[in-house]
Amino acid sequence: MKTALTLSGSIRQGSYNRVLQQHMGRALTQAGVAVTEIDLGDFPMPIFNEDLEAENVPEAAVRLAEMWRSHDIVFIASPEYNGGASPLIINTITWLSRQKPSPFRHAVFGIGGVSSGKYGTIWGLSHLRESLTKVGTLVVPTLLGIGPAEGAFDANGDPTEPAIIRKVEQMVTELTSFSR
Repeated sequence: MKTALTLSGSIRQGSYNRVLQQHMGRALTQAGVAVTEIDLGDFPMPIFNEDLEAENVPEAAVRLAEMWRSHDIVFIASPEYNGGASPLIINTITWLSRQKPSPFRHAVFGIGGVSSGKYGTIWGLSHLRESLTKVGTLVVPTLLGIGPAEGAFDANGDPTEPAIIRKVEQMVTELTSFSR
């Protein structure tokens, strides 16, 4: 059985990206994947600084890197800030990129995000894809950008728009079909 790790690049209460993370977890579970859902708030790491790295690699970075290495699929739901990926995700990727062996070379990654704007994090997801690709990650082709956030999900946390439902299905197919 394939395994998946899901996470959100937002740790704020009521985050739409957390809703997307949970929805993708349910969709992957329905596809026969064993899902581990994590909260990056449980993995505190200081802002990356090479001066800290030599003597103080955060224990959270070591634990999280091992989790990424031990799953077949990683799904990241990330908000967009000023046209880029969330600072939390970028800091996480930076710390994990320093771990050996690389936590980016086993799993297949899917990325998505929810924003209040009509472009639905597409700029931020492009930035995230580029960052992940540069560290050796295989990111599936489908980008799951959802916007505007208000009204994008029903009371159960499921997407309301048929096009988004189809994109979720496509991403699940890609995540469960691609392998490294």
